[in-house]
Amino acid sequence: MQSSQNRISAVVGILLLASLVAAQVPVNPNASPAKAGANRLTGGGSTFVYPLMSKWASVYHQKTKVQVNYQSIGSGGGIKQFSAGTLDFGATDGPMTEDELKLANSPVLHIPVTMGAVVVTYNIPGLEKPLNLSGPTISKLFLGEVKKWNDAVVAAENPGVTLPDKGVVIVHRSDGSGTTYIFSEYLSKTSPDWQPKVGVGKSLNWPAGIGAKGNEGVAAQVMRTPGAIGYVELLYAQQSKMHVASVKNQAGEFVAPVPDAVTSAAEGLKEIPDDLRMSITDSPGKGAYPVSGIVWVLARPEMKDRATASAVKAFLTWVLSDEGQAYAVPMNYSKLPASLLDKARAKVALIK
Repeated sequence: MQSSQNRISAVVGILLLASLVAAQVPVNPNASPAKAGANRLTGGGSTFVYPLMSKWASVYHQKTKVQVNYQSIGSGGGIKQFSAGTLDFGATDGPMTEDELKLANSPVLHIPVTMGAVVVTYNIPGLEKPLNLSGPTISKLFLGEVKKWNDAVVAAENPGVTLPDKGVVIVHRSDGSGTTYIFSEYLSKTSPDWQPKVGVGKSLNWPAGIGAKGNEGVAAQVMRTPGAIGYVELLYAQQSKMHVASVKNQAGEFVAPVPDAVTSAAEGLKEIPDDLRMSITDSPGKGAYPVSGIVWVLARPEMKDRATASAVKAFLTWVLSDEGQAYAVPMNYSKLPASLLDKARAKVALIK
């Protein structure tokens, strides 16, 4: 009875996470882009960054009286609405593709604002010790090839752990998702079976499993489904004390998802492209958490309304300031490394 009550409380906690954070600043889902005067900005996209974006919006509103309404609609939805001109800025944890950039009809800036971990979370009753999982094993689980938790493939990576003879239930995103992009990109790099069968993208044709909307939807579904496995942004798992796996990196280490391990992944970058569309999954850095990703704000270098352009530029300048970046780590995101932060600030300077 107690475990059932805890599970119900955890699910409720996940569902309330977004509203509790967002309650600090009113959000109007029908808001239009900012008009002259720019006392209000409308952004939208990534659910991955929603808790941190809501915190930024709250603090910024207190400092400047500018209201930043951020709609947590998924990276795919954010890209579509930004391209359609219904948002002042978008946010995505999967960079826009060349085809998506063409549909935007004007140049788009990719501005990194934070980084974070996509975690593999699971609900195996009675199992307290964290699981170790490699890319090929995670791939087999999400392809539906591993049917039971005590399968030899899982057991080989978890010596000394008693795994139950219980069915695996896959939970994945049903909406366009940058979290899915990061997760699938990692699996494509580490598993020879993933790329030809599923591939990389914000929306995928999943061979098995239950779909749920948003990070909060996946987390809630995993919590109420014994035997389930899913993938979410770290904060959504930590909010309800969900179990998360340590994942094998290029150095052969099983690494837990913590902010410093994400920073290590970014520090493994050998080159940073001019457009800042880059990947930090499966980074070669020692101690790097391999399912790490960047969150970009999407903005136009030239906007029709100068007041809106000035307001977007001012908000992003503050987000990338030392003060703005200081909010990341306490919420289990990672600050941008100095080399990337400087380039992100240079992109913001192009907005006019």
